Amino acid sequence: MLTEERREAILRMVERRGTITVKDAAAELGVSAVTVRQDVRDLAARGLVVRVHGGAMSPAAAQQADVSGPATALTAARPAARREQEYVLGLVVPPGDYYYPEIIRGVQDAARTHGVRVVLAVSGETLAENQEQVRRLVAAGADGLLLMPRAGLEPVEGAEGAGPVDGAASVEGAEPWPAGLDVPVVLVDRRAGAAAGRLEQVASDHAHGAGLAVRHLAGLGHGRIALVARAESPNTPLIREGYEAACRDLGLTVGPEFSIGPADGTAPADWFEELVRAVEAGDVRAALVHNDLDAVTLVGLLQARGLRVPEDLAIVTYDDEVAELSDVPLTAVAPPKRAVGAWAVDLMRRRLADPTAPLAELLLRPELRVRESSGAAASPGKRG
Repeated sequence: MLTEERREAILRMVERRGTITVKDAAAELGVSAVTVRQDVRDLAARGLVVRVHGGAMSPAAAQQADVSGPATALTAARPAARREQEYVLGLVVPPGDYYYPEIIRGVQDAARTHGVRVVLAVSGETLAENQEQVRRLVAAGADGLLLMPRAGLEPVEGAEGAGPVDGAASVEGAEPWPAGLDVPVVLVDRRAGAAAGRLEQVASDHAHGAGLAVRHLAGLGHGRIALVARAESPNTPLIREGYEAACRDLGLTVGPEFSIGPADGTAPADWFEELVRAVEAGDVRAALVHNDLDAVTLVGLLQARGLRVPEDLAIVTYDDEVAELSDVPLTAVAPPKRAVGAWAVDLMRRRLADPTAPLAELLLRPELRVRESSGAAASPGKRG
């Protein structure tokens, strides 16, 4: 069926029934829901139908339903022609992490600029809960989904189509379920690799960012650079990958690596004890630390032991959320978080406007912001 023939068929359905759902029309015509949504948008732009969440109404039916009244939640009809071309995007984000608000602000900024509505959901504890959140967003009329699956997410036993979500930033081969949805999906600051299917993705190139830090410290004369990172962070595997690759490229020894984070009955001072002892012994004189809050904590612990930054330990932190506020302002790798959020909205808008366009996978490069904590070149005989 040609495009115009299909749209004529949809228009006849609407005129005959008054109201149709995207799901039913797609099944009847044997096409995808994404295709029907695009057809409905075109018909609405011509004033032939009125878009409502999840479907379309005839102008007469819309008038009878008084769609010009106040909208309620996602299931409300769109009230007027000025909103007929507005997209509604579902955004699923991990809970309680200071890293993600900047990405969310990037989404918000882009959404305001382009007249896009964003509906936020916080990632559930299990894959099944996330699938249900996504199902509700789609059923309520979301035109597309921006997904940031939480780290360490595991499926409940027996969940249909379930596969574990990798605790790393990559979810390669682990969650085929978003690719099977009938709306477009953009993974935000996540990477799906060869298993992406029709998923699009935009992320910071964390491996590149880690390489910037290693090259900066090596350029200051440090020949041995430690990696200090939280094992549970979704970005640690990619940061480690970039760190190790840069060390090899520069002919540096890889490691040591210090894994930090809370354990039962331990305080922050205990997390860094092994690293602080290595600094006291002169075994470690430069480090890439992920993340800012941990780097700020480390500076305080070193100072309490009579050690100095950068003289005893040169530090580059990863994130640059609060790095400049440290007692010794921290040189930092800054992922382009707002740009990631803005590009996610832009990718989705392009996909919704042209479902046949080539699929995109974007990696945005972080930048290095040099401050006092990385210090000057090491003295002869005191290479790291």
